[in-house]
Amino acid sequence: MKLAHWYKQVEESGFKSFQTVANSISLNYRSILNYFVNRSTNASAESFNAKIKAFSAQFRGVKNIEFFYDPHDSWLLQSLLRKKK
Repeated sequence: MKLAHWYKQVEESGFKSFQTVANSISLNYRSILNYFVNRSTNASAESFNAKIKAFSAQFRGVKNIEFFYDPHDSWLLQSLLRKKK
């Protein structure tokens, strides 16, 4: 409830800098509240995506990516090949 009251006060104040923050909160309201209710975030998914990006960055400029992969890791290979296209 405090977040909703703060948002209303920001709208009424007319400060443009606060309005930018208020718009971001409005767009992500459910995710923000989800954290406080369930204490859950998407940090593990973000970490996994960062690892894939770092891994794929190692192969920039490599023409034959398939040479470097184990066939058991085909999901990663397919992910990287889609990004190259």
